[in-house]
Amino acid sequence: MSENLEFAAGDHVVYPAHGVGKIIGIETHSIAEQTVTLYAIQFEKERMTLKVPVAKARAAGLRRLSSKDRIKAALETLQGPSRIKRIMWSRRAQEYEAKINSGDPVSIAEVVRDLYRGEDQSDQSYSERQIYHAALERLARELAVVEKIDERKATERLEAVLSKAA
Repeated sequence: MSENLEFAAGDHVVYPAHGVGKIIGIETHSIAEQTVTLYAIQFEKERMTLKVPVAKARAAGLRRLSSKDRIKAALETLQGPSRIKRIMWSRRAQEYEAKINSGDPVSIAEVVRDLYRGEDQSDQSYSERQIYHAALERLARELAVVEKIDERKATERLEAVLSKAA
């Protein structure tokens, strides 16, 4: 294998479009008379295995878990004031989806913060709730793996930070 392997089997990684996964193996396949080395990444929650070519892993945005400092920055972002732009919802929703799919915990925290509604605040539309929960779940999953806690505890911790800030 001439390719440099950045990750090994058993490593937790973040794939921007799907969140936290675990590398379950490194496979070599022959496709159209070319040998390709692939990371096999399992996403437990989605019951899905994704295979990403080692050579294209970086371009695809595959990365290691965030450092504790990056997670701390995300938690600090949750405590900041929400910044809801006065543009049409469809445009904002696209921006939120892009932030979630960036895989960056601070960007995802911005979405969670902006769409969070406390008990005393107005109701959210269905699509706002969908995006909020997608962002919260993505952030909680990475927090859970980094902090070595279960996902439910991670979600509770994020919601506690949000309710204090609200």
